[in-house]
Amino acid sequence: MKNSDGLYLSAREAAAELAVSPATLYAYVSRGLIRSEPTPDSRKNRYRAEDVRALKERRVPSPEPRGLRSFDADLPVMDTEISTITEEGAIYRGVNCVDLSESDTLEHTATLLWDVSGVDPFDPDNQPEISEEMRTIAAAARRAAPIDRAIAVLALAASADPRAFTRAPDGRAMVGARIVRLLVATMLNAEPSAEPLHRQIANAWAPDNKHAPDLIRRALVLLADHELNASTFTARCAASTGLNLYDSVIAGLAALKGPKHGGAGVLASQLVKALVDRDVEPMVRERVALGERFAGFGHGVYKRGDPRAQSLLNALSRAGAPRKFTREVPERIAEATGEFVNIDYALAVLVHALRLPAGSELALFAMARSVGWIAHASEQLQFGKLIRPRARYVGPAPGRRAGAAGIRDT
Repeated sequence: MKNSDGLYLSAREAAAELAVSPATLYAYVSRGLIRSEPTPDSRKNRYRAEDVRALKERRVPSPEPRGLRSFDADLPVMDTEISTITEEGAIYRGVNCVDLSESDTLEHTATLLWDVSGVDPFDPDNQPEISEEMRTIAAAARRAAPIDRAIAVLALAASADPRAFTRAPDGRAMVGARIVRLLVATMLNAEPSAEPLHRQIANAWAPDNKHAPDLIRRALVLLADHELNASTFTARCAASTGLNLYDSVIAGLAALKGPKHGGAGVLASQLVKALVDRDVEPMVRERVALGERFAGFGHGVYKRGDPRAQSLLNALSRAGAPRKFTREVPERIAEATGEFVNIDYALAVLVHALRLPAGSELALFAMARSVGWIAHASEQLQFGKLIRPRARYVGPAPGRRAGAAGIRDT
């Protein structure tokens, strides 16, 4: 097959360029990594050359097993209509989250991500069902970390909600709103309310700061979803087994706690606190010399800085937050390390500027991201398929028997 225009490759040419078998080439096509189409003059397919070469550039050979390599954030693993990531920020069903954060609320962002228009999930009457057991658990865990208290209460919530297992899209949206309202109230040690979520948070944690409602609103919208991050993928995997939305959110909460994910905001707050009474440049130089990393800087997807972080820092600056944290620290660390600010650092500055309770970085992240988890879990339930990836086996060759060296027969 001749491809004189250079736009296409034959199956043999594409497989040879990638150094893979035809079966692997077809697997790439089925995953949407390479586009193919029938040739005009035969029944064979041809393959987009630019896709083949882009994939070839990302498939860097390594002597390490795949499980030990840095994951490739550019390789998609599933289809979704919910969101994607661009250099300008996350896109929520076609709308840039940075633009959305200028005036929108988390509630309206939820209706966008959940793709619902026939009902109002956040109608004042759509309040969560709370059993006596849930109240007992919430009271007993009153002094626990907000995210741990939320996991404990949500574990009982599906049993208390007679409509928790609805399959109707609008019904799932209504369940989602009840989950979000319950999650926020539980984390605030408060009763569920129909008041806007950002105002509930501001009233509980920063009642005397006039800028708090708007800044918290912005942060919630910016954090609502970020495609297939670790916690969202965990929530989708849980939903793919047939779990209800309550349990899927619990899965997301557990994954979010990790210091390489939502817990990074707490580590970034430690950096902010350490810089309160110190000059920026000497401290940055000292840490760089010691080979230390800076929590809240660098990102696996954004190579030139996180647009969400810059948007929130700009808003904080306009509200009077110290320039030291909104401008100087990001600039000095970027100069010294080549790593740019991300949303975890911006969230830490928000917590510092508003004097929010310790650990509220993770709580705010969870409140916002629960909206995204519900969107992805609902989409996965609609697909109705189990997520079951395969591992690349790199252990001993098959055929070993019990009793061989190093193996005990018990």
